[in-house]
Amino acid sequence: MDGGSASGAACVACSASVAMLPGERWWGVANAFGAQMPFDETTELEIDLTRDGFNNQYASLLLSSLGRVIWCDEQASFRFSRGTISVDARAPVAVEKPGDTLRDAFLHASRTHFPPSGRTPDLLFFSAPQYNTWIELTYHQNERDILDYAQSMLDNGLPPGVFMIDDTWQRGYGDWRFEPDRFRDPKGMVDKLHAMGFKVVLWMCPFVSMDSPAYRRIAWGVDPDDVKGYPDKGGFLFRNGPDGPRRVHGEPEPAAVDWWNGQSAVLDLTHPNANAWFHEQLDRLVRDYGVDGFKFDGGALGTYAAGLGTYRAGASGGDQVMAYARYSLEYPVCEYRNAWRFQGQPVVERLHDKGHCWEDLRALVPQMLAGGLLGHSFVCPDMIGGGNWVSFIPGSPFDPELFIRSAQVHALCGMMQFSASPWRVLDEEGRRIVRDLVRMRQSTFADRFVELAKECARSGEPMIRPLEYGFPGLGYAGILDEFLMGDFLLVAPQLHKGATSREVVLPPGRWRADDGTAVDGPCTLRVDTPLARLPYFEREPL
Repeated sequence: MDGGSASGAACVACSASVAMLPGERWWGVANAFGAQMPFDETTELEIDLTRDGFNNQYASLLLSSLGRVIWCDEQASFRFSRGTISVDARAPVAVEKPGDTLRDAFLHASRTHFPPSGRTPDLLFFSAPQYNTWIELTYHQNERDILDYAQSMLDNGLPPGVFMIDDTWQRGYGDWRFEPDRFRDPKGMVDKLHAMGFKVVLWMCPFVSMDSPAYRRIAWGVDPDDVKGYPDKGGFLFRNGPDGPRRVHGEPEPAAVDWWNGQSAVLDLTHPNANAWFHEQLDRLVRDYGVDGFKFDGGALGTYAAGLGTYRAGASGGDQVMAYARYSLEYPVCEYRNAWRFQGQPVVERLHDKGHCWEDLRALVPQMLAGGLLGHSFVCPDMIGGGNWVSFIPGSPFDPELFIRSAQVHALCGMMQFSASPWRVLDEEGRRIVRDLVRMRQSTFADRFVELAKECARSGEPMIRPLEYGFPGLGYAGILDEFLMGDFLLVAPQLHKGATSREVVLPPGRWRADDGTAVDGPCTLRVDTPLARLPYFEREPL
């Protein structure tokens, strides 16, 4: 099918060959490819969503600058070559032209395929910075240092916000109890964090160590540690052999799956026993300790797309990803990273982990833009300075300039997440810059970000947008180092090491710069970018 002539109505088949129109640009499929977007007639690329979601947001969706939409309900494979987009799937592929602009295409896709819920994530995500304990404590999460980390933020003038206790607070993977030697009074710790003004989130994953009581309870329906039996059993992905799965205690033997912390069994969330057990763990943590929600990590498509057996016959990897994602809707304060068919939902979607390098810093803006255009209104960049903890230990190639420039990107993209402590890694001048940056965010934009989040929950639109979205047809499609927040703010961060100025493209309208000057667009201007400056421009009302 050639989708090049599609007008108002959709052309539907299980494959599509869409010829790009002159000057047409495309966004979508997977935000991991944001730096390569928009795709055009020069793009040579293959993306197979039946095999990989690239550890972040993805969808069988493409939107064009000329108002066209390509959509499939199932995981599809895409090929861009010689100005043609080829799509293959096991379900119908729709090619539609509901309008003439990128915004027309997005709004049609949102209304038709992933209507907005009308609800926001907890508004504390937008009204204050977030704090994550990973970089400072890594595999040594403990009660004393967690409280000291939280207090250090307040002592340095930062406001309380969402507070994330990361991996290794627990006894083991699947053993979702606080490690008793490092957490003597976890309920008291959570109470103290609440008293400081924080909301508390615990790291969580769908992996279960295969030598744990949790594994024996789920797989076999027994728990020798509790000398107790359970009426139900089964609930892990399993391997099929030539004669079907090997069985242990009457159930398929769970598969040992490789992931970043070794090998574990993986919950099969199409299985009622796995769901009941996982709900029990989460509900108990909320009930017994008063935690507000969870950082749902893992759950990537690649984990589920390796041909492993499932309880529900025919369940796809995407079905498993969706089953895991739905837990983030059941608790008030949650962050999620891997998302398939989860658009329009009131959940914060984090970018995949970034390294402490300038290339990954430059990837933040295009990947957030791509995630928003995939239908995720509330996209959070990774931790300030990146999430690679080894870059922050003594003797590492830590770059203070990179950390500050990263904080500037975070400050005005809607959500700002600290992990490495500025008070440890920066000198006094760097600390002052960060304090002033947060003060500016809080005094000038925090309330407006909250209102923008509410608007986007109703409209389904992304908070962070490319210039082409707000100002179509003016040659802005290829701009990857500026972004719009709603329709009132343009942000142009410095993303290059040692650079002290940059060009800024301003669309039509009158804009008030961060230094107070008024500029009439459209125009291109060069602005100075000393280390303490984050260039931004507020659009004045018409």
